[in-house]
Amino acid sequence: MEALDDRELMDELEAGEAAVELDDKEPQEVLAWAIERFGRRLGLCSSFQAEGCALIDMAWRIDPRVRIFTIDTGRQPQETHDLIDAFRDRYGLRVEVFTPDTAVVEGMVARHGSNLFYRGVNLRLLCCQVRKVLPLRRALVNFDAWVTGLRRDQWATRSNIRKVEIDHDHGAIVKFAPLADWTEDEVWDYIRANDVPYNALYARGYRSIGCAPCTRRVAEGDGARTGRWWWETGAPKECGMHCAIETGGFEHELAALLGGHHAAGTSGANSNGAGAAARNDVASDDAPAARDG
Repeated sequence: MEALDDRELMDELEAGEAAVELDDKEPQEVLAWAIERFGRRLGLCSSFQAEGCALIDMAWRIDPRVRIFTIDTGRQPQETHDLIDAFRDRYGLRVEVFTPDTAVVEGMVARHGSNLFYRGVNLRLLCCQVRKVLPLRRALVNFDAWVTGLRRDQWATRSNIRKVEIDHDHGAIVKFAPLADWTEDEVWDYIRANDVPYNALYARGYRSIGCAPCTRRVAEGDGARTGRWWWETGAPKECGMHCAIETGGFEHELAALLGGHHAAGTSGANSNGAGAAARNDVASDDAPAARDG
């Protein structure tokens, strides 16, 4: 990690000006601006859903050396791993992979079982924190800015995202959402026009793809994210990677699990312990039914 004085950070004023300047620009223009501004200190985060696939293709055409990283939760469908290999072969990319801390995962599974997420919202959020949010935090200490595939029409919690903003949940680095004003159809038009590889599960009725046990195909006419955590009622369709989530329930469990594993994915945690750090962050179709948390 570079010394703090060498980092390319932006303040709120500069980020606000950039957001206004880039709000009506095409994703390629936003990416070109970000790549020129941050260079190798920019990371494109992709879970290899359709949006991420389109962004990788766009960024690679601008700079083939662009840094791509992903969070391997350990529960993704095989189709996602096959797609990552396809991108490596097609574009010659080196995908940087970040994984959950093994000891923390083992502790969680020992306490609550492998499929804890079906037993309540708090346990699902705990799993997301361990498998997604903490590895993301560890990944982002390597960057001064990151690119995401968020779109405003994906879900209500994303309706007000800007194409450029300061990410205060991750050390005040810069967060880009080049596809913020695109529709799902526009993403797919780009993928087809440019012959971009995509996840085979889309052809089977999936529209939002995460971990295999927490993702399923959606019915015709349903929203894309209705296939995520479908057994929950009234809970946010979010994992905490893009917005801090506090319920008053999972933080205690997370702190107990982390214990002496402060360094494993909790960079930035202070002396108040892992619970404080967590508060700052906050697909099988045959999955069993479960109670809401």
